[in-house]
Amino acid sequence: MRSQPGGPTGPSRRPCQDGPVQQAAVDQLVEVLDLESIEVNIFRGSSPDHDAQRVFGGQVAGQALVAAARTVDGERHVHSLHAYFLRPGDPTVPILYEVDRIRDGRSFATRRVVAIQHGRAIFNLSASFHVPEEGFDHQDEAPADTPDPETLPDFATRWRTLLGDREVDWLDRPRPIDIRHVDWTPQLDRGPLPPHSRVWLRADGALPDDPVLHTCVVTYASDMTLLDTTLLPHGRSFVEQDVMMASLDHAMWFHRPFRADEWLLYAQDTPSASGGRGLARGLFFDRAGALVASVVQEGLIRPWQPPPER
Repeated sequence: MRSQPGGPTGPSRRPCQDGPVQQAAVDQLVEVLDLESIEVNIFRGSSPDHDAQRVFGGQVAGQALVAAARTVDGERHVHSLHAYFLRPGDPTVPILYEVDRIRDGRSFATRRVVAIQHGRAIFNLSASFHVPEEGFDHQDEAPADTPDPETLPDFATRWRTLLGDREVDWLDRPRPIDIRHVDWTPQLDRGPLPPHSRVWLRADGALPDDPVLHTCVVTYASDMTLLDTTLLPHGRSFVEQDVMMASLDHAMWFHRPFRADEWLLYAQDTPSASGGRGLARGLFFDRAGALVASVVQEGLIRPWQPPPER
């Protein structure tokens, strides 16, 4: 991972609190995001989970942002990205990322990245990079009365409450992102809920002091819970087998510096769903209440119907 001015390389200020197993998962995520350069403007990435049905969308977005950043000088930091998910990714083969250096201006640089598998585009991303400067400054306030993340159950604890004594192999699997839900409780029999949710999240271990890496990790994590919000008003959940969900497009804006291995509050809401698509928005706040990033995503939320019998 290439460092940028603004943070020395080296270990994170926060030591891993969850032992070597969780740190290993974070280290694997860093490795997944550290693309191989195979030619000028061409990079290659891999997927960590070959048993998955498709590549996780946040992984492709994070890797594409890494590819774009590798072609920009260190004075410019990413301030926005806009992306489309075109086809499901195949986790068993590498992904090629081709970068088009569209523009290098005095303050801004623009890049376009296409992710390719089996000779076809599966994802494209446009990203803009900006030399930091002083200017007007205002922001929305962070949600009030939000409990601290340390008081909330982690992934395994929350799901074990629902599953009881049932044994599932995925429950205690090491995960690079620690997510603590403020509002959401996993249950299969519930009615409509308010159209918003909050989660605390962070990398579950130490990250190097590289601003590019922290931005890419948050890009990766931003796709993990956002689309789920679009089902809340309908009393449905991603765990139900008759709901088909897939990210269609994803946009992010980065406002202020942050660390992805320190707690960030992800406040999400959904203003609309129609025509088989749902729209979700998210705001990332650090623990001091600074708004560090904004997200908007549209996704497919289609009731799944089995094919008719012949």
